[in-house]
Amino acid sequence: MKRFTADYIYTLEGYEPIAGGFVEVEDDGTVIRTGSCPSPASEDNYVHGAIIPGMVNAHCHVELSSMWKLFRKGTGMAGFIDQINALRDTTTREQKLGQIRLRMDQMWNAGVSAMADISNCADSFAIKAASPMYTRTFIEVFGTEPEDCESVIGDARRLEREAASYSLDAGITPHSCYTMSPQLLSAASAAGLETGFLSYHSEESDEEEQMLVSGSGPLYDNRVAAGMSTPPVTGKSSLLYFIDRLRSAVDVPVRGKVLLVHEVCLDGEGCDAIKSCLENAYVALCPLSNIFIHNALPPVRLMRERGLRIALGTDSLSSNDDLDMIKEVFCLQQNFPEIPTGEILSWACLGGASFLGKDGVLGSLAPGKKPGLVAVSNIADGGRLTTASVSKRII
Repeated sequence: MKRFTADYIYTLEGYEPIAGGFVEVEDDGTVIRTGSCPSPASEDNYVHGAIIPGMVNAHCHVELSSMWKLFRKGTGMAGFIDQINALRDTTTREQKLGQIRLRMDQMWNAGVSAMADISNCADSFAIKAASPMYTRTFIEVFGTEPEDCESVIGDARRLEREAASYSLDAGITPHSCYTMSPQLLSAASAAGLETGFLSYHSEESDEEEQMLVSGSGPLYDNRVAAGMSTPPVTGKSSLLYFIDRLRSAVDVPVRGKVLLVHEVCLDGEGCDAIKSCLENAYVALCPLSNIFIHNALPPVRLMRERGLRIALGTDSLSSNDDLDMIKEVFCLQQNFPEIPTGEILSWACLGGASFLGKDGVLGSLAPGKKPGLVAVSNIADGGRLTTASVSKRII
């Protein structure tokens, strides 16, 4: 048995931290109990700062790690896609694998215990299989031309089988409305829901909304200039379009777990549609990525008011300076100061664990769980993060 004390213990069984608390764990990391400690600083294994459970990165593209520092900021989605197309193949396979391995190790050491990761190829499979971090791999598909639907799904099935050969939990998932024909969006959604999980880029930018609502804007022009078909102009949001495509493919309300990533443009009508059509919906916030590309943030207050389940992710190093979950938490804390830090930490830990179906083991410091222990340094009074806060795995 090991006992750790800290200025603050965030069990995440509630939002308020235990000031001057302790956590006891078995030698294998299983939580025994937590509580208050009269003089934590006088004990061995004292953390000057906070102890939190291991975090869950609910949205990452770790295979894009070699693109770190290559992208210009503030280009909007159309400009970002142009950069992806220009830069995707500018590094060698050895460089790509080295960066994937480095970033996986860094995330683990910083306290990330699980990750929902997007893959467009097999580059990350062996590295994820060898990592102590739990991962679920979402094999993401693209294709704007209806006649390509069958072949795209066939290629994704082969990649799904390759992931299974590494004993990875994996399944097909659609990318977004603007990179897929209606037929492929429905087919990929149905294929993914066979595994019980989808992860979908939704309402990431105003440009995406303009494309669906009015057939206009920089993203629409980008797709037309590239000779690609565009989704139908519906006069409705891209989220409602996605839900319509789900209706054409599977029974509604959808019972599988659906992670809606970004939702920067979510409104009340969209919240109602989520609630009525998706029984197990989650929203993955990636605030630093949203600022990087669009200088925008999602309507977090609306999400909380409507009772949406929230998780937190980093996105990729093509749209972020780090894969640092604590920086994502701090960003939300600074921009939404009325939200308790403990609640935001619960999104970073328990929200993603719940989406992945791992909340019986991960996400909080509850007896019997084995989430990992993470020390967070440079904490302000009351347990709030600061610009200098850094996370480091203890167990």
